[in-house]
Amino acid sequence: MDVEVDTKNATVDKVVCYAPNMVTSNGIWQGESPLNYALPLFILQVTLVVVATRTFVFLLKPIRQPRVIAEILGGLILGPSVLGRNKTFANAVFPLRSVMVIETMANVGLLYFLFMIGVGMDLSAIKRTGRKAATVAVAGMVMPFIVGVLSTFFFIKHWDESANKAAYMLLLGVILSVTAFPVLARILTELKLSNSEMGRVALSAALVNDVCSWTVLAVSIALVDNEKPTLASAMVVVSSLAFIAFYYFAVRPLISWVIRKTPEGENFSDLYICLILSGVMVSGFITDALGTHSVVGGFVFGLVIPHGPLGDALIEKLEDFMSGLLLPLFFAISGLNTNLGLIKGIHMWGIIIFIVVMACIGKIAGTILVALSYGMSINEGAALGLLMNSKGLVEMIVLNIESFAIMVTITILMTGIIVPGLSIIYRPARIISYKKRTVQLSKRDAELRVLVCVHTPRNVPTIINLLEASNPTKKSPICIYVLNLIEFTGHSSSLLIQQNIRKSDHPSLNRSQAQTDHIINAFANYEQHAAFVSIQPLTAVSSYSTMHEDVCNFAENKRVAFIILPFHKQQTVDGGMEPTNMAIRSVNQNVLAKSPCSVGILVDKGLHGSNRLPIDQVSHHVSVLFFGGPDDREALSYAWRMCEHPGITLTIMRFMPGEEVTKPKKDHNHSVDPDEPRVLTVETDKDNDKELDDKLIHLFRISHANDESLVYIEKTVNNGEETVAAIRSMDDMHDLFIVGRGRGMISQLTAGLTDWSECPELGAIGDLLASSDFASSASVLVVQQYIGAELDVGDGIVTPDFNAMQKHEDFISQISHHSTTTPPPSERSTVFSAESFHR
Repeated sequence: MDVEVDTKNATVDKVVCYAPNMVTSNGIWQGESPLNYALPLFILQVTLVVVATRTFVFLLKPIRQPRVIAEILGGLILGPSVLGRNKTFANAVFPLRSVMVIETMANVGLLYFLFMIGVGMDLSAIKRTGRKAATVAVAGMVMPFIVGVLSTFFFIKHWDESANKAAYMLLLGVILSVTAFPVLARILTELKLSNSEMGRVALSAALVNDVCSWTVLAVSIALVDNEKPTLASAMVVVSSLAFIAFYYFAVRPLISWVIRKTPEGENFSDLYICLILSGVMVSGFITDALGTHSVVGGFVFGLVIPHGPLGDALIEKLEDFMSGLLLPLFFAISGLNTNLGLIKGIHMWGIIIFIVVMACIGKIAGTILVALSYGMSINEGAALGLLMNSKGLVEMIVLNIESFAIMVTITILMTGIIVPGLSIIYRPARIISYKKRTVQLSKRDAELRVLVCVHTPRNVPTIINLLEASNPTKKSPICIYVLNLIEFTGHSSSLLIQQNIRKSDHPSLNRSQAQTDHIINAFANYEQHAAFVSIQPLTAVSSYSTMHEDVCNFAENKRVAFIILPFHKQQTVDGGMEPTNMAIRSVNQNVLAKSPCSVGILVDKGLHGSNRLPIDQVSHHVSVLFFGGPDDREALSYAWRMCEHPGITLTIMRFMPGEEVTKPKKDHNHSVDPDEPRVLTVETDKDNDKELDDKLIHLFRISHANDESLVYIEKTVNNGEETVAAIRSMDDMHDLFIVGRGRGMISQLTAGLTDWSECPELGAIGDLLASSDFASSASVLVVQQYIGAELDVGDGIVTPDFNAMQKHEDFISQISHHSTTTPPPSERSTVFSAESFHR
């Protein structure tokens, strides 16, 4: 029962009566309302909070607003600002008697969330942030803090003259000057800026800013309940410092002993995990008893846990439940305590907007000055300053002050303007267009740039073996950009991977970091043992729906000619193919559609089966299945590079149309006008492709006329059935098939193969070779050539070796003339050896 009592001072004291036995109801069939009992009412409240929060997350996702805005708005909707204005709703769903239960659970969630923030915060990283990031952090804090201090006098005068001015100054100063690291990291990830120079500086500066803000917040919380500095308030500060010192010098060594006692790679004992999680409660109790907020204890306890596998284990056990369920309750309580109706009049709203604008201008101005001193442009400095306005959880922990609505409004406004403001201020410079976007176009005496995408360590061995076989030489070295793609799940643990600059003796941050280290170390080891190879590791953290943007942006920024993507299926023990992650398939499809260069999808079916050999002992049997078209020409160009490796044996099987295909079919019911423009266009395209195919094949054969490791075969087929039979008739000695995707090519030679295709992104032939029905254990590289305006050169044929074309120009003309006058081979298979080239 809720009772309101009027006092002489015209204030209202609310007395709430609780029935200790009214926890669970007997059910609606007994005539009882579940909302009169604590547990069912709490369940309903949690459900409403989660639904409201997730609804705003969904609505704000298209405009890329951070999740904290959605959580705050979800709380506001349920509070007295919107739905709570209806007394029936407020009394039924959020009655005063339920506030203690939901607020207690919300603070438990807040306590553990602050513990997780402490665990995920690497203090040693502050030493490695660099002078630029530290200067940006300080410059971005000073001016807004001054604005907050000056604004304090106005708000105290109009809201609560009895408030503690010192604590109020600190709180408002922190709110205006703070940069929330988790929120900023999410914004940069959504905007694809986390790998840019500006993004790295912003994250490092936010880390410094975040630590400073939490320190100031702890001091202000210690002072907020003390109207004047007294011996008690001094004891609060001294005892809090003693608490921090005890945890650092006593508790931290104990945690380190637990880590050392647990063998590397093994799970931590449930007893240790349980004791640490209980220690969070104990820490919160101690700091609450000392006079500071309980969250300070949880945060300090998290800070003393060494950065590494133990912290990762704790976060994995807590993050989903606390961040997804209990923490939104805290924002709901914030919403229940926020009544925007208290901000009355245009004058008050104008003052709030003026303070927000001044704080933003102060932060941006300070950041621009620092940016200019470090050689950055004004636009980059302004964008960096705008990013530093990211607000988060710190601003919500300003309890028991009457101007809470103002604090919430300032937080929403300052964080909400970041994304739209950034789209206006900062527009990354476009990369100058480059021409070497395909392997076929790349010169043989120049560096070949390749972007390798890796999802898991399982992708590494086959990719390294493929790169080893790609024949890096002094004349034509290979620059390999290794892009480790990590799914962004929204967890704070994944946000630090890009910023984690680890020393060799430090343990991995978490499982994703351990996999990243394994991948980087494997390629670094390959670089040490290989000649004329340079490796540059990269990491991209993003959702699968936008991961292709990272791949394409890196490819264009690094000006690569070829992207290698791992297939989304892996081979099982019995030889079948099973999907590992269907989201990877979507990434591959999107990259194929939007790539700025040529792309190859690598299907791993055993190329990594043998142990790694020294570079000079690599031995592989490679086969190219050539049907014609730009994709097949790109596949042949890549094989051209590989066949110059002394350990590579190359077989080229070119499929030629038989008489049934070339012989025109008579149709008495329908006649086609040969002068029709569409028919002429199709026939012209086919003729052009045929001419380009012939030229490249002839040049390739001439250039390798004396190569005993090369076998060229022509197969005459009439339909898809005969094509499959010809492929199946090949021996099992091949390790790798290289085929074109055949995009846009319609041929009778592959007719019917696409009818039962499982993976159309591989093309008809690639899908056949990658399927479980195909008995061969050879891996498959499916190649798609980039087709753009940059390829419109000369007569339309771009060869991998211009010198060879000039050298054999006369001989090519003779061979071309011979091929046009000689009828198709009568046999289904003709093998041309080195001797036949000379004939």
